[in-house]
Amino acid sequence: QVHLVESGGRLVQAGGSLRLSCAVSGRTFNRYDMAWFRQAPGKGREFVAAITSVGGTDYSNSVKGRFTISRDNPNNAVYLQMNSLQPEDTAVYFCAAKSYYSAQYIYWGQGTQVTVSS
Repeated sequence: QVHLVESGGRLVQAGGSLRLSCAVSGRTFNRYDMAWFRQAPGKGREFVAAITSVGGTDYSNSVKGRFTISRDNPNNAVYLQMNSLQPEDTAVYFCAAKSYYSAQYIYWGQGTQVTVSS
């Protein structure tokens, strides 16, 4: 079983930065692909960024160049560095995990709220 706990969300002004963290339980963290998703009020959950078990990364067009995903395998953690935040980045941010050979993310955290004021 994999347990994910996000932290780092808070209220920030437009143009500011935040770093979200995701602590992951489990003995085989380095075999998981990890991702961040977000859900804004009244909208569906959308993909933000992903990092594979071997460090390859992918980003949505809306955050490319502003957000950076990284992982710390010895400490079972994933991070999302968010710069140049805009009000449209306001959402609950979720950490997700899947085995490297799986197609879908099946482990999810509870989410952390990010609010960007204009």
